[in-house]
Amino acid sequence: MASVLVSASHFDTLCQDAWKMFTDNGVKVIFDPARSFPAYSSEEIEAMPEREDIVAALIGMDDFRDERKYKALPNLKAVAKFGVGVDNIDGELAKQYGVKALNAPGQNSNAVAELTVGFMIDLLRHVVPLHKDMEKGLWPRFMGSELKGKTVGLLGFGAIARLVAKKLTAFDVKVLAFDLYPNEAAAKELGVTMTTREAVITQSDIVSIHIPATPDTHHLFNKETFAAMKDGAYLVNAARGALVDLDDLADALKSGKIAGAALDAFEVEPLPLDAPILQCENIVLTPHTGAETRESYYNVSVTTASDILKVLKGEEPRFWVNR
Repeated sequence: MASVLVSASHFDTLCQDAWKMFTDNGVKVIFDPARSFPAYSSEEIEAMPEREDIVAALIGMDDFRDERKYKALPNLKAVAKFGVGVDNIDGELAKQYGVKALNAPGQNSNAVAELTVGFMIDLLRHVVPLHKDMEKGLWPRFMGSELKGKTVGLLGFGAIARLVAKKLTAFDVKVLAFDLYPNEAAAKELGVTMTTREAVITQSDIVSIHIPATPDTHHLFNKETFAAMKDGAYLVNAARGALVDLDDLADALKSGKIAGAALDAFEVEPLPLDAPILQCENIVLTPHTGAETRESYYNVSVTTASDILKVLKGEEPRFWVNR
């Protein structure tokens, strides 16, 4: 029976409409709710007794840059990212095996944008460190800072960054942004100043990253970049972990050059317990949870299920990223 392998968490509880879409169209859903980290390794897929029945994969953090997965799934027709970023899918390799790579742009943008703004407030007011102090029975009188009057720099000005900018209009901040393909009309509407990447990095009190991970942007934020930032600036990364050299960030935090950082994505996930960043103060770390809302799960699951079914029916999917 034609099957879809799902490694997006909570698919059984938050994505029931999408599950029904598959079963109503004669596609079996393979989903294991007991997995603590849903992503499947190549070895696990190679050992699946039903692997020849799998015609589509709906994935989270699985590495579909490994050719072994495509060889192990001879009838695979589509691999869909449960989200937007497809850096864990090799589009050209997928094309060689006749597999369409899909994603769901815009469907979780608001969730990530809300978390990003929340990170900024958490950092300026030391919410997490103060909570930890209270757990120890302490009652500190910490003087935080306000967003009002700050300069927030958005590195990237896509859907998520534009939503961040829209939400920040209520905080009376100055917003700078850089994008390789700037949307000048959106910037004007939102009161955002489009500028250079260097200006965003060097002039912002808070730098928020909203760009994809590519060979050119790998470890873009390293000791040289941190040295170029304003003294006491803050870093927010709810994009991709490979953009930030965590060891260099830890050094910058310990020295006081960077006043605080909030990270939702990491180059190695789950984050190792011996990572130096865990020993830093004024950090907010979340386990790649930016898109983890009930609303975004519904939107993403229905969008990806619809496109997978289109592929299986021989129709053109809406969000096809490796044409």
